Amino acid sequence: MADATLGAAIESELQHRYHQPKGVEQFGIEAIPESRKTVKWYDLFAIILNFLISPSTILRGGLGVAAGLSFQASVAAECSGIVVAAIFYVIMATVGVDYGIPGQVATRAVYGLRGSKLIPSFLRSIASCYWFAFQTVIGATAICAVLKQLTGTQYSLIWVSVIFGVIQAFVAIVGYESLKQLSRVALPVKLAMFVYLFVLLANQADPNFAPAAVLSYPGKSGWDWVIFVAWFNAAAAGWLTMITDSADFCRYSRSRADMWIGTVSASAVGTMISGSLGAYAAAATLGKTANPFVLIAGLSTSWITLFLILVFIALDNWTINVLNLYTGGLSISNMFERLGRFWTTLIASVFGIALSAVPDVLNSYLSYATLLGNFFSPIAGVLVFDYLILKRTRLDVPALFTLNGRYRYWAGFNLIAVAWTVLGFLFYMFCVPATWIPTVCTILFSGIGYTITAMIVSARSAPMAVGSAPAELMPAAAD
Repeated sequence: MADATLGAAIESELQHRYHQPKGVEQFGIEAIPESRKTVKWYDLFAIILNFLISPSTILRGGLGVAAGLSFQASVAAECSGIVVAAIFYVIMATVGVDYGIPGQVATRAVYGLRGSKLIPSFLRSIASCYWFAFQTVIGATAICAVLKQLTGTQYSLIWVSVIFGVIQAFVAIVGYESLKQLSRVALPVKLAMFVYLFVLLANQADPNFAPAAVLSYPGKSGWDWVIFVAWFNAAAAGWLTMITDSADFCRYSRSRADMWIGTVSASAVGTMISGSLGAYAAAATLGKTANPFVLIAGLSTSWITLFLILVFIALDNWTINVLNLYTGGLSISNMFERLGRFWTTLIASVFGIALSAVPDVLNSYLSYATLLGNFFSPIAGVLVFDYLILKRTRLDVPALFTLNGRYRYWAGFNLIAVAWTVLGFLFYMFCVPATWIPTVCTILFSGIGYTITAMIVSARSAPMAVGSAPAELMPAAAD
């Protein structure tokens, strides 16, 4: 009872400090009290599964086939890419479970209190707005196709994207509890719709849509390694842009076991389901159509089917884009500490909606996904290796909010982390061959290089020795 009272008191204080409305999540960069850590594995499973049963994951499976892969190769590329990225994702998610802090605040322990704002948080804010816009435009494209079939009228993609984006932003602005409730309601509906869509595609009169034909479709290039790696890399890079925010969804979790079970199982199941639907549609059309919603809207004249597609798209985009805006808002909160989570999520929503009015967001997916991977792969390497090897998963939470504390490094910047992030970016861009899986190679290159350098510098530099040591093992040089 005392813990619950304390939690309520903290929320009230935060509401007044940031002038936030009642009824929304008040916690932003602040640590979650133990009394609020009640989320079990199945809620995390629903949140992450909803995130992966998404337009981008579906479309990526179709685009892999359109690029030349067979059905099996496209699904394998996507699933393996997500699973590999999920290993690093789960490591950083433990920060949220153990300390109740969002991932962006945890990056202060590695990049410094100022460095985390200018590198991981700034880049994640951009990524959040991009992914929000990308998902919105995919959904809006399908909505336009369905509405045309229902009404016979061609609707503006830009206006549909903007209106759709505004509707999606509401839940993210309210906060985590609304996100959890939406995920619980949406998941069974989305799974039922997936079954319906698979059955609908498999029962088309065209023999190419039969399951046997889809499974035997060789693709233009089959299992070509270069194309396979490109889509493996795209899947991994897209998931890694979330690594600095993995703690955000888990900081209300009651235990590490709940987080591990919910996150890992959802990653595997969600990617398999979504990638298979996109790849199925593309293989059935011999690589000509990658978006199954557009395909089904063109095939079906039943208003019931078209209406169900609209419901599915609305729920699909809503559940995924809520997470994009939610994490984007926390990233901006880490950059501008005087703004509460409600206001920073509102800011992220405005930028995301504005970007969704740019059609090129959809047309250049592979380029954008690769570019984001260029940045977040070295960030992932530095964060994971620092957290596991140097800090041994032990952080000094109060010091994360004190500029002159142990994570000050040099004027608020860990120059070693910054340097290896830049080196990792250059390595990704110019050194590692495309056939070597650049995302994974860059994580290892940046992480190992940073760890060795940090150990060498720590022997000669008190700021680095203090900042990189586990919390309970702070060296005497701290003074």
